[in-house]
Amino acid sequence: MPLPPSGNTPWPPPALEIPHADMDMWRAWYSGNTDHLAAVYGGPTNYRSNAVARQFFEVDQRHAVGGSELRSFWGQDATPGQQAAKLHVPIAGDIAELSANLLWADVPTVSVDLDSTDKVTARSTQAQIGRYLDDRGHAKLREAAELTAGLSNVYLRVVWDTTLRPRPWTDVIAPEAVVPTWRWGELAEAIVWRELAPLVDESKVWRLLEFHTPGAIEYGLYEGGTSTLGMRADSLAAHPDTEYLVSRTDSLGRQSTGIGRLLITHVPNVLPNRVWDGVPNTAPLGRSDLSGVEPFMDALDETWTSWMRDLRLGKARLLIPQSMLDTDGPGTGGSFNLEEEVRVALNMLDEGSAKDSITEIQFKIRVEEHERTGKALRRQILSSAGYSAQSFGEEGTVATTATEVTARKEESLTTRGTKILYQRPALLDHLTTMMMVDVRHCGAKGVDPAAELTASWPQAVQPDPEATARTLQLLDTAGAISTFMKVKMRSPELDDTEVMAEVRRIRDDKQSTAPAGDPFNTGGGLEEPNDEADSDGTEAGADEGLDETEDEEGVGGGSRGLAAA
Repeated sequence: MPLPPSGNTPWPPPALEIPHADMDMWRAWYSGNTDHLAAVYGGPTNYRSNAVARQFFEVDQRHAVGGSELRSFWGQDATPGQQAAKLHVPIAGDIAELSANLLWADVPTVSVDLDSTDKVTARSTQAQIGRYLDDRGHAKLREAAELTAGLSNVYLRVVWDTTLRPRPWTDVIAPEAVVPTWRWGELAEAIVWRELAPLVDESKVWRLLEFHTPGAIEYGLYEGGTSTLGMRADSLAAHPDTEYLVSRTDSLGRQSTGIGRLLITHVPNVLPNRVWDGVPNTAPLGRSDLSGVEPFMDALDETWTSWMRDLRLGKARLLIPQSMLDTDGPGTGGSFNLEEEVRVALNMLDEGSAKDSITEIQFKIRVEEHERTGKALRRQILSSAGYSAQSFGEEGTVATTATEVTARKEESLTTRGTKILYQRPALLDHLTTMMMVDVRHCGAKGVDPAAELTASWPQAVQPDPEATARTLQLLDTAGAISTFMKVKMRSPELDDTEVMAEVRRIRDDKQSTAPAGDPFNTGGGLEEPNDEADSDGTEAGADEGLDETEDEEGVGGGSRGLAAA
């Protein structure tokens, strides 16, 4: 869709109201903002008050029988006269962080296909890609992965400014800030928008819209209200935050990128999205890790709040007669010092003792019940989100082998492999676009944007070095492995060229340690001169009379022994 015309155009577009409402709900859980959670589930910004969304949610079985909404802990109003005591367990943020760490704890290896370009260009292109994936680029892609897990999808944009950095870099855009246009499930066009700082009249909302198409960007500056786009400004210089765009664009606010593809790449979390089934133009959007587990997270917060309430109510209290209170005179009230060790005997009106007049109240703290409930809810949340409890330290910190760790984290590693299926093509498309921008606008040399790229993620669970060494020793003793495969098993991250270089170094080291005078490298040195006979009684040179055949047999036997060694 092109940039909207001036007027009372609703913004964001109503067609995105349902996905944006769910993203707002997931953002509340992901951020852990309790005010946001209360607003989503029962406050004035409750999206279920919208007629279109309400009709959809009724179809989606999100209402209880009879038409009333499902009970929500965060949707309950606070008790008048009491302090807010609701607790939030940030498990949604933990899940998103775990997903990002599983995917981007280490940088994936991106290599250039040698069949798509010459070796020299492939080497320089791969070196430049390594610069894109430096610490800054790595951190940005990890940030994108965390947002993707929490909000269902995210967008990567290639930006450049040679006055700030010599190379282009990655900009992460939240999914609510993009109005996409899909064609055959692929991103064909996109409008990126953001609100700008208010000017003199704070009731007016300034928005900058960027309409991205292959090869061009059109900018539009709008002055409107909180829910309407308003009038489009005649110049981008009307707002100080957009003045820098005047020198980049023509009179119509258009900028040519010189690249025949979008600068924006869409990254879904996983597909399909079960929640938006049947909602138009939402099929390519991803599915959040939090989708479907919101009621369990709500129940977990209620469990912890109830647990802390038991602690508050479980504090010991004393009920004492009014006559035992100390007063400073009529109308001043009364007090009782619990730390006072000795008190003067009181004139009691009843016949009982002072001890019998004091009543102790202390409620039971249901620790075990709350703990078991919390653990069960936590395990269900993690399992529904696609992660194993071991990934969150549920099994303790006892040292285990890599095989045992892999078995315990199997569910998390399966989810990681599924997400890589969506991360890999998006990463390669993004890097290809970045190379095009680098060549076109930043003057990169020796970079071939047409080269085909491949990416491989490192192992999530590294093998135990001691177990690997034992395996290699057993295979070597059995004569069932070559030096090449030894190095390959020890360092699987090395390519064949690097493995061969390591093999040569190993062979050179073995040859350099061979004693002088040992031409067959048998490991033994020259014997010291000795005029005495050998231990078996045979003198030196006793075999000089042997014929040629017997001599050859002796050499052959030595060779066989060396080969076996």
